[in-house]
Amino acid sequence: MRIVIVGGGVMGCATALELANRGVCDVVVLERAVPGAEASSAAAGMLAAQIESRDEAELVQFVRAREAYAGWAVALREATGIDIAHRRSGVLSIARTDKDLERAHHDVEAQRAWGLRAEVVDGTRARTIERELCEGIAGAAYYPDEAQVDPPQLLRALVVAASKAGVVMRAGATVSTLVSEGGRCVGVSLAPNEILRGDAVVLAAGSWSSLVPGVPADLPRVRPVRGQLVLLEERPPRAGTIVFEGHSYVVPRGDGRVVCGSTMEDVGHRREVTAAGVQSILTAAIAVMPRLGEAELVRSWCNFRPSVASASGAPLVGASALPGLFLATGHHRNGILLAKATADAVADAILKAAAP
Repeated sequence: MRIVIVGGGVMGCATALELANRGVCDVVVLERAVPGAEASSAAAGMLAAQIESRDEAELVQFVRAREAYAGWAVALREATGIDIAHRRSGVLSIARTDKDLERAHHDVEAQRAWGLRAEVVDGTRARTIERELCEGIAGAAYYPDEAQVDPPQLLRALVVAASKAGVVMRAGATVSTLVSEGGRCVGVSLAPNEILRGDAVVLAAGSWSSLVPGVPADLPRVRPVRGQLVLLEERPPRAGTIVFEGHSYVVPRGDGRVVCGSTMEDVGHRREVTAAGVQSILTAAIAVMPRLGEAELVRSWCNFRPSVASASGAPLVGASALPGLFLATGHHRNGILLAKATADAVADAILKAAAP
């Protein structure tokens, strides 16, 4: 049984590894650049299940995905020797005003009803949790179980683990089109003139998914939403807790590196870091952690969140309407969080379809 995976980011590599671990001996990952080097490895790496969920169904799904990382991090380290820097750093969601604090109480009460750890703290308590936090806030919602990983290390671990498990990683492989015969997807065509056939094809091309020729026209479109990020470095390390305010966030790695983000820009695949984007990120970061103004500006970059253009905006995961084609794309801000859960779901769907 051969599985062809289009896209070598976190979804493609995680799915390939899961399939190999379940005994599928012929798995090929096709990546037009270098596996693990695109948007996935440029993410902030938050496992912010409680912050990111929009409703109860998402909350349950996201928390389950977050909790899967503890065992996954151990398994990847044992398989590769690579530490993906999984740690529970917690999240403080800032409430500037009494009205913000009222919303925080509502959110926390809803999550505690599900048995999750969450509390509303006043400004003094918030600064006890994170000593670098700004003064003058009404309080914050505190989620101590929220976590993070280091995305470049995660992607490196996935590529190494998958390769050790027998997955073939093909860099520089450009898919010309999906190949369908008799109403079924049977493989892909590669430039310049190679046909790679497979028993199943997984579309995991991130924000480029809808640009792959041969993708069914009735499949919801996946569009790119650009996000710019900034890396600062503190010497010595001081901040330790992830801090949110609105769409802005500060993610201390614990070793002095601090990832700050992010913009939300509908500009297509324009890979540009802009002065205005960096200014807005730094302004927001320094507003919540003033001493970051003294940190070294190490670098800035951008990535493309794959966003599904549908009413729900839900990711495209599992079997598609076209037999033989499976989906692992459209995760928007939560690709890292949902990587293991998506790999499990896609592997389940493929093996179920192949069962006699």
